[in-house]
Amino acid sequence: MENKISEIAERSISNHANILSIILYSDVTTTDTLGKSSLHPIYVSLENIPTWRRNKEDAKQLLGYLPILSAKNEKEKKSSEFKELACETFHNSIKFLLDPLFQDDNVDFNIDDKDIWFFPRIFTIICDWPEACTFSLTYKSANSNYPCHFCLVQREDLIDIRKEVILRNHVNMKEYFDSNTSNLASLEQVNNYFWSILNLNIYAATVPDKMHHLDLGLFKYQIEFTMELLKKKKSLNKVNERIVDIPRHLQLKVFKKGIQLSRLTASEYRDMMKIMVFVVDDLQIEDLSEVYVKWNEMYLLSRSEKFKESDLKNFQKAINDWGDLFIKLFQKISNSHLKFSKLHSWIYHIVDTIQEYGVINGYTTETYESLHKTYVKIPYRLSNKKEVEKQIMENIRRQTIISRNRVGKTKTPMAFMYTTKLFDFDLSESMIEQNKKDPNLDKKIIKSFEKFIDCLKVYLNILNIISAEGCRIKIYSSVTLKNSAILHTKNDFHHRLWFSNIAVNINEEELSEYLSDKGNCYVQTLLITEIRLLNKSPMHLALVQWYDFIEETPFVYGCPLLRLVEVYNFIEIEVIEDTIYVVPRFDKNNEYFGPVRPRLYLMNTL
Repeated sequence: MENKISEIAERSISNHANILSIILYSDVTTTDTLGKSSLHPIYVSLENIPTWRRNKEDAKQLLGYLPILSAKNEKEKKSSEFKELACETFHNSIKFLLDPLFQDDNVDFNIDDKDIWFFPRIFTIICDWPEACTFSLTYKSANSNYPCHFCLVQREDLIDIRKEVILRNHVNMKEYFDSNTSNLASLEQVNNYFWSILNLNIYAATVPDKMHHLDLGLFKYQIEFTMELLKKKKSLNKVNERIVDIPRHLQLKVFKKGIQLSRLTASEYRDMMKIMVFVVDDLQIEDLSEVYVKWNEMYLLSRSEKFKESDLKNFQKAINDWGDLFIKLFQKISNSHLKFSKLHSWIYHIVDTIQEYGVINGYTTETYESLHKTYVKIPYRLSNKKEVEKQIMENIRRQTIISRNRVGKTKTPMAFMYTTKLFDFDLSESMIEQNKKDPNLDKKIIKSFEKFIDCLKVYLNILNIISAEGCRIKIYSSVTLKNSAILHTKNDFHHRLWFSNIAVNINEEELSEYLSDKGNCYVQTLLITEIRLLNKSPMHLALVQWYDFIEETPFVYGCPLLRLVEVYNFIEIEVIEDTIYVVPRFDKNNEYFGPVRPRLYLMNTL
C-alpha cells in the first residue's frame, strides 16, 4: 500500500520531474553525563530511500544545530514572553535552514552522469511528543485543554477511544491565530513557518516516533502500572524472582536484579516484551497475562513492512482490543486516569498516519538517537568546551574526510615494518593513566594518551564495531610506509622531538566546504599503533592532530600558514601516501609553514 501523500505530490508535477521527499528529525540532547549542557541537532533523510536502507545511520545527515535560548532564572523561563521567543527562534531557524530549498521551483542532481530534476517537499517530521508540539506550536503541557497535536480533542475525552474528533490543519489553526484566539485551541500565538509550505499539514506530518511512542512510552506505562498492581497484590517480589530465573537465550538480556525501570533502554524494554507474558502468568490477577498477549499481537502488526486495507482493519482491531483491556486494568491505578496524549494518539491516529505516510518502520528515531553519539556526545568530549558548536562541526568535517579516505579490505594486506616498541598493554583507562605518568614523555604524547580512548571509540564506531573487549595495544616510534618513507613519532631523537606530518586528500565534492591547499589538508602524527581485537585482523593506525589554516593570512610565501587545532582522529596507516615537511614559524606561537618542499626552495635560490 503506497502512502497517499506521495501519490498526491507525484500527480501535481511534470512527468519529467521527481519528488524529493525530505524527512526531518530534531531533538535536544545532553552533551555530558551530568546533563548540564545541551545541543539541539537537526538531521535530514529522504523518503526516496527504501525503508530498510533509510534506517541505517549513513542514510541520514546532520543539517546543523538549532539555537537553545537561556533564561536568567526559573521565573523568566516559565514566562509567556520567554516561551513565545523560544517558539519564534525555533521556527525562524527552521526557515533559515529550509528556505533555500524552496527558493527555486526545483533542484537538479547529477546521478550516474545524468542530471535529474527534483521537486523538494517536506514529507514527515519524526519526533517525540514535546518536539512535535514545538513543530506544530501546540501547547506542550499534558494538562492543556487540547493536548493532542493531531486533533482538537479535549483532555477530559482522551480516554474515550470511540469519540469523534476534529482534525487540526493549517486552515482551522490559522483562523485561531489570525483572530488572536490561539489559546482556545491550545496553540501558541506565533506564526508557524510550515503554514507557508504547500501540500504540508504540519499537524499530521509530525508522525509518532515508534521508539518513544511504544517502547519508551505505552509499554513503559504498562510495566509501571503492572508493578503498582503487583504491589497491591503483594506479588512484586515473586515477579522479580521470575524475571531473574528466566532462562538465558541468544540476544536476550538477562535481568539479574529484576525490574529496574530507571535503567531500562528501548532495547531492554523490547526484551521485556518477550518475557513479560510468561512472568505474569498465573498470578491470579484477571486479564494481566492477556493484556501482554494483546500488546505483543499489536506490536508485531505494527512492525509490518506492508499494509493492505484489510491489514489496517485488523491492526485497528488489535489496537482497540489492547486499548480496552489496558484501560480496564490500569485506569484506577493511573493518577491521571490514563488521560495520556500518546494513548489517544495511538488509538485514534496511527492507522490514518500509516495510510498517509507509510509503514511505522519508516519513522522510527532509533538510528537518529544513535547519531547523537556520533554528532554530539563524542565530538563534545573531544572539544575543549570553548566555542563548542564550532569545534564539533570541525571535528565532524574532518571525521568525514577520514571515513571517506578509509581503505577497504585488501586482498594482500601490507606487512608494516615497525621499529622500537614503546608500549604494549591491554586497553583500559587505568593502563592509559599509568602510561601517561612516564616522566620521560613529551606533552604531545601525554595529550595523545588523553585522547586515545575517545578517538578509538569514534573509529570503531565507523567500522560498526560495538565492543573493544580484549583489545591489545602496541605503540611504536616509527613505521615504514609503502613508498619506503618513514613515519616518526619520536619523543627524543637526538635530543629533539620528531612527529611526522602528513597530507590528507579531500574529495572534489568537499572542496567548497574546506579551506585547503589544492585539495589537501594537513595533520601531525602523534602515535603509531597496532591494535588487535578478538577475532579481528590487526588494525594499523596513526593518531593524528589536525592543522587548520590561519584564516587572516592563509598563505605566506606561497606556503599555507597553519596552526594546530584541538581536533584528533585515528587514520589508517595504509592510506598515508607520504610525509610532508612543516616548519614552525619562529617567534610565533602555534604558527607553521607547510608543506615546505626543500628542493623547490633550493632551486629557486640558484
